[in-house]
Amino acid sequence: MKKDLSNIKKAKYLLDKNHCVAIPTETVYGLAANAYSNQATSKIYKLKKRPKSNPLIVHYSNLKDLEKDCVINDNFQKLYKKFCPGPITFVLKLKRESKISRNVTNGKKTLAVRFPKNAVTINLLSHLKYPLAAPSANIYTQLSPVSKKDVEEEFGNKIKLILNGGNSRIGLESTIVNLVNKPQVLRLGGIDIKKISKVLKKKLNYTKNRSIKVPGQSKFHYSPGIPIRLNVKTCFHDEAFVLIQKRKKFDRNHFYLSKNKNLKEVGKNLYKTLRKIKKLKFKKIAVEEIPNIGLGQAINDRLKRASKS
Repeated sequence: MKKDLSNIKKAKYLLDKNHCVAIPTETVYGLAANAYSNQATSKIYKLKKRPKSNPLIVHYSNLKDLEKDCVINDNFQKLYKKFCPGPITFVLKLKRESKISRNVTNGKKTLAVRFPKNAVTINLLSHLKYPLAAPSANIYTQLSPVSKKDVEEEFGNKIKLILNGGNSRIGLESTIVNLVNKPQVLRLGGIDIKKISKVLKKKLNYTKNRSIKVPGQSKFHYSPGIPIRLNVKTCFHDEAFVLIQKRKKFDRNHFYLSKNKNLKEVGKNLYKTLRKIKKLKFKKIAVEEIPNIGLGQAINDRLKRASKS
């Protein structure tokens, strides 16, 4: 416990000095910096090699702090009460007096915000006087990290501190909902659209935008850097075969995401498995068909983007 508090204090010191720190969340690990600082947020883009046109998600610990930066509406209140803290991101109208860096928003009048559900990061946020801009802690377009070790492999000693919060419980990025005017889902993620629709009592659809308005909308993303074939029944001898249910027959090139087609397990193990395949130096990946329902929609979304070359 003392070690945890010591690391929190060290993280606060580094963040106060406009450095970046890697933080754990229930979705994936994030690369965090002071969201009010131009200097700090510029470092996020530089480390990730991320285009400045791609806005960042900002993490808050409570509503009081959020109200300093954003306009709260009824739809937000309903979803916040049901799902927060948790794997959902809200796009809200930015207040004129907000201190949020223009680097974070790409000059837009909206802000993507969320409340992470990880004890380590919640503790850290409670010690800060500013929210944290924190996209996934990976090089742009590559696999998101779901453990401290993943971040270490991605950045080496380029990051001064990685807070350890264990393996990410969900393993997929948050669902993004635009709540400015008519509610829209802009990114599939850790919460099923049907659950969001039920709370708002209106049918929501996934809206694909050609321009990047929020994080995670790039056509090519979440890639292990290896060609991927999707929805296959059999694999070639030189491919790693990713399956959603264990088979009786064992082959060295078979990788299982779940014992019994549990989509939560599939989502949690997806990035970890793709990263393992890359380390084993496979040159190609084949993926069994994944049911396109519930969390399966978000999983298929990630795989489709990862497979584009």
